[in-house]
Amino acid sequence: EAQLVESGGDLVQPGGSLRLSCTASGFTFGNWDMSWVHQAPGKGPEWVSATPSALGRTYYADSVKGRFTISRDNAKNTLYLQMNSLKPEDTAVYYCAAAKGYYGTSRSRYDYWGQGTQVTVSS
Repeated sequence: EAQLVESGGDLVQPGGSLRLSCTASGFTFGNWDMSWVHQAPGKGPEWVSATPSALGRTYYADSVKGRFTISRDNAKNTLYLQMNSLKPEDTAVYYCAAAKGYYGTSRSRYDYWGQGTQVTVSS
């Protein structure tokens, strides 16, 4: 059974940092384009960042560009999101998701979707 499990979410003060991880199992992780998507309370999902199966390229939403870094370790079947200079508006549940040739907010377009990890940025 294919599964994505996120971890690393926490309560952090504005300006702080967190590193999220997403471990994949049950499918060939290295063959899939991976994304981070977040959803804030009362709002729809928002695409954050993506890294395609071909290593070396990364994409970011304007709201996180320069602050967040996505990376992947195909040998460990793990996706990461390094989050620096966190802001209160980054507060959300963060999900990792797998698709082929898609980056966006539509959950139905992803083949695999994790259970999420809560990030709260507050003083």
